[in-house]
Amino acid sequence: MRIRRRPWAKQELSQAKFYIDDPSLYKGKWKEQFKNNNLPIHLEIGCGKGSFISKLASKHQEINYIAADMIEAMLGLSKRNIETEYSNSNLKEDNIFLIRLNAERILDSFSSDDIIDRIYINFCNPWPRGKHKKRRLTHTRQLENYKVFLNKENGEIFFKTDDDDLFNESIEYLEQSGFKILNKTYDLHKCMIFEDIRTEHEEMFSKQGIKIKALIAKI
Repeated sequence: MRIRRRPWAKQELSQAKFYIDDPSLYKGKWKEQFKNNNLPIHLEIGCGKGSFISKLASKHQEINYIAADMIEAMLGLSKRNIETEYSNSNLKEDNIFLIRLNAERILDSFSSDDIIDRIYINFCNPWPRGKHKKRRLTHTRQLENYKVFLNKENGEIFFKTDDDDLFNESIEYLEQSGFKILNKTYDLHKCMIFEDIRTEHEEMFSKQGIKIKALIAKI
């Protein structure tokens, strides 16, 4: 899908105190970047326009959040959505960072010293063609990277998608990488296995009558 350029995004992002353009500078030091006493850190990989993470993070001030994407236009929209949600709740953006991140190089920005308690992966690119499947955010190659910084005791992955093949193959990837599937559903809106905060894609696919698949996996 072609993403329309947002000429204003670069300047607005540079002025946002919660935006980090080079997250590799904070590798191994993410906990110290949050000026609060929250213990858990949750990470969304591929935050898109930020409607999901902005609602989630503003609602749960007791948790620190990192929202990542690699596309400047998306990051710009996320920045605006985060500011809007926090402003509407009369909150400061003290428990969230928005970062530019290429997920394939995630270990450039996170290490075993960064204990992430939960990873959200929402409606990632399904990469259906065989030679491209290794680029999936749920592929075993990526899962092994996540295991480096995911909490070894109770780290979780929350995953949502509209794509049947991606969902079924992601279950296989997770099991191959030693994750345990705690819960799964092929119709999330009939069987809510986690908090009902929806993404833009989720709303779009639901209106088209496409059932949302979801799972929770534990390391």
